Amino acid sequence: MSQTAKASQFASLHVPGNPLVIYNAWDAGSAIAIAAAGAKAIGTGSWSVAAAQGYQDGQALPLALLEQVAGRIVASVDLPVSIDFEGAYAEAPQEAAANVMRLIALGVVGINFEDQVVDRGDAVYPITDQQARIDAIRTAASTVLPDFFINARTDLFLQAPADRHAGLVGEAIERGKAYKAAGASGFFVPGLADPGLIGTVCREVALPVNVMKSSGVPGHSELGALGVARISYGPGPYRKAMTELTRQAADVFA
Repeated sequence: MSQTAKASQFASLHVPGNPLVIYNAWDAGSAIAIAAAGAKAIGTGSWSVAAAQGYQDGQALPLALLEQVAGRIVASVDLPVSIDFEGAYAEAPQEAAANVMRLIALGVVGINFEDQVVDRGDAVYPITDQQARIDAIRTAASTVLPDFFINARTDLFLQAPADRHAGLVGEAIERGKAYKAAGASGFFVPGLADPGLIGTVCREVALPVNVMKSSGVPGHSELGALGVARISYGPGPYRKAMTELTRQAADVFA
């Protein structure tokens, strides 16, 4: 399947009420295993990709090494591949767009793109600044891959305890609408677990909404009923795999 066809297929899989499930991979081997299990698309998690190469999350993994991992995943599975690209390894819009184009050249059809300022504590970009970054990526990507999927992530909920989430929904909705206007394809709200709040975001933001599945987050069916269009698992698969590997190794060395 061509990259253009994969991009179109990937976008079409984001259906509110019938969410695309992404069980996040971290290298070519894990992507092959997930594809064999019946996945419709492959998505990475930045935490997992970094950890698998011995790095911390937060763009500590060198961009060149991330490109190698992404390229091997694309070459190893005949599925659409989306890469968790954190802040695109740049603050300036044009630099972020140039880095995204490097991934597109490898065959990638989508990214997660977050609004936190990487390595600056709990700082998030002002809405207009993040809009400019999204717009630059959309403008560049559209020249070669019009259906390139920009999953615009807000870090508001990851940066705050659950008892503050209700007070952040208004800003999250504002960001979701602004990101759509700038050219985003989806809206990612990791850390949000409350079903009522998830439903509100789905109703108010006219983008496919992505929720990260973890402890305390509703199941697939309930998330679909709330209007969620994509469910991802973040670092969970890697952590489970490494826990099992450690257990098996402990048995060997016992």
